[in-house]
Amino acid sequence: MILVLEPNTSPESTDYKILIGQLDRLPGIKHRVHREVGTEVTLTEIYLIGNTGALTVEQMQVLPCVEKVVRVSEAYRVLGRHKQGDDRPSSFEYNGVRFGQDSLQVFAGLCAVDSPESVEGMMKALKSHGQVCTRMGAYKPRTSPYAFQGFGAKCLPYVFELAGKYGIRVIAMEITHESHVDEIREALHETGNPTGVMLQIGTRNTQNFELLKLVGRQQELPVLIKRGFGITLDESLNAAEYLATEGNRKVVFCLRGMKTNMGDPHRNFVDFSHVPVVKRLTRMPVCIDPSHSVGTRAAAPDGLLDIFHVVAQGVIAGANMVLVDFHPTPAQALVDGPQALLLSELPYFLDDVALARETYVKRTELARRMKAAA
Repeated sequence: MILVLEPNTSPESTDYKILIGQLDRLPGIKHRVHREVGTEVTLTEIYLIGNTGALTVEQMQVLPCVEKVVRVSEAYRVLGRHKQGDDRPSSFEYNGVRFGQDSLQVFAGLCAVDSPESVEGMMKALKSHGQVCTRMGAYKPRTSPYAFQGFGAKCLPYVFELAGKYGIRVIAMEITHESHVDEIREALHETGNPTGVMLQIGTRNTQNFELLKLVGRQQELPVLIKRGFGITLDESLNAAEYLATEGNRKVVFCLRGMKTNMGDPHRNFVDFSHVPVVKRLTRMPVCIDPSHSVGTRAAAPDGLLDIFHVVAQGVIAGANMVLVDFHPTPAQALVDGPQALLLSELPYFLDDVALARETYVKRTELARRMKAAA
């Protein structure tokens, strides 16, 4: 059971203290408080853990400070979309960019940072096409210990400075160790916070529970968590729940393809049909990663690259974020060059995404008319 308190409820208020006192006396039930501090409004939710079946919604609704009571109906208690009275937000804002189940952001950029020149070329192209988000890989977990592992903290200062120069507001950046969070924070501070970072949990770390808990404890930076490449959707959604239970609910869930030969000749089996499933089960915005799903620049007879086709499939299904590899000179890229799109293809890619998004909007309107007529 979740108690949603009245906005701006202060922990120092008399009513709040009375409420907590009453919750402390509930037999066999523990509670966890989560506060979301915004620029204008502070939201507080209290999660009741234990056998809450004997508690009625009406009974809890009359407690001091309580605005709404939500009965938990799904396994994902914090991020889940529960059936009864759950109209909690399915969006959040970070550094002036909105992420929600009704919005769409494109994160085109370098899978791995290889030089200041590549970073600047990418960001300059993004600015010229009105984009304020990108992906930049500083830390790269690799299957082979001999493969390029990323430049790490060494490249962060120039990446952040160039982001500020070209108006990039949010950079998706994978981390693989708790020290990376500190390095990113330090580099942002030293460069004057010219941009924002969305911490990315890669598919190899989806079930690195200690890393998830550590990242979840900080609420400053939002998190993009990728589906594990060899586990079920339920297991991956529970991994996202680890982040939220520690306090960070600014979470985006990313579908990136499943590791199986059934997907050949694509790199992974494309799983973008799960976009509406994740949105139905949770309140998380949903990202798609076509580059790591497809893994090549192969084109269909119609002239469209496979990457364009699967992006359209995901966006038409309602995806809220696209994470895609571009590079000024893919042949020289140190990681995943064969799947990277060219900067000259960026305007066509963005136009194609816009067409798919327009189709999705028209489909949702069709669904509204169908429901009204039923």
